[in-house]
Amino acid sequence: MCIFSCRPAKKWRKGSKLQTKDEKTNDVEKLKTYCYMEGEPEDDVYLKRLFPRQIYEVEKAVNILKRFQILDYSNPKQAIYLDLTLDMTLEKKKKKLEPFASVLNLPYPFTSKINNVMVFTEKASEIKIAEENGAAFAGGSILIQKILDDEIQADFYVSVPEMMPALQPLRRKLKKRFPRLSQNSINHDIVKMLEFFKTAHEIAVDEERGNFLTTQIALLDMPTDQIAANLQVVLTEVCRQKPQSSGPFVVRAFVRSATSEGLLLKTEHLLPQEKVKAEENIKEII
Repeated sequence: MCIFSCRPAKKWRKGSKLQTKDEKTNDVEKLKTYCYMEGEPEDDVYLKRLFPRQIYEVEKAVNILKRFQILDYSNPKQAIYLDLTLDMTLEKKKKKLEPFASVLNLPYPFTSKINNVMVFTEKASEIKIAEENGAAFAGGSILIQKILDDEIQADFYVSVPEMMPALQPLRRKLKKRFPRLSQNSINHDIVKMLEFFKTAHEIAVDEERGNFLTTQIALLDMPTDQIAANLQVVLTEVCRQKPQSSGPFVVRAFVRSATSEGLLLKTEHLLPQEKVKAEENIKEII
């Protein structure tokens, strides 16, 4: 009697395995608890993954990138990027924070490009104010069908509160760029919104990876203190998306140029949620 299965074995294809949500969570946990060999490597050839990466202060990492820039004469104004791995788990019911997008103004802009901003309002006086202050498009319900038909589009969309009920058909079309109070894109002060969004910088979590965010923060020819200031503003805004956490929101942070290796950053003193927690603990004691 045959005791073995006659069913043909499945062939394994490289790259065919997809990560589940649980596996992505495990990857974050591995980053936080990974064990390395003690001491420095003694030989010229070694397994890099067995030894901890060198961790840099922001200023030192930027200066290293600037030295790489000197060797690359073909691109004197390289972009600097910040790559963040985030812990998106929430304390209650083991839920996860949804991939988010946020808009901010960098203290030291790295581009002179002005964003196209669309203003939704039905009042002729407000349409005139929007156009005089640099709106790419301004109007009411007449703009909705044009957006749905892809006749017009903008980098950012802002609205006066009275227009919000009429804009609901655009929610799926605009997705994260749909006007929201949390992003300061719903307001009666049209001039203020235009001033902010014309020079705004958008950051967003990768929806496929779910816990990874990458964004340009500067150019390498900018002064080091300006690059560090932009990096700090981005970190602060990212951490604002998850004020309650059992641990640091940012698990790892790398800074890199377009052609260089990523340098691991020391971020403990840059993460604002630790200060918030300390203040909450003081209030509880009082």
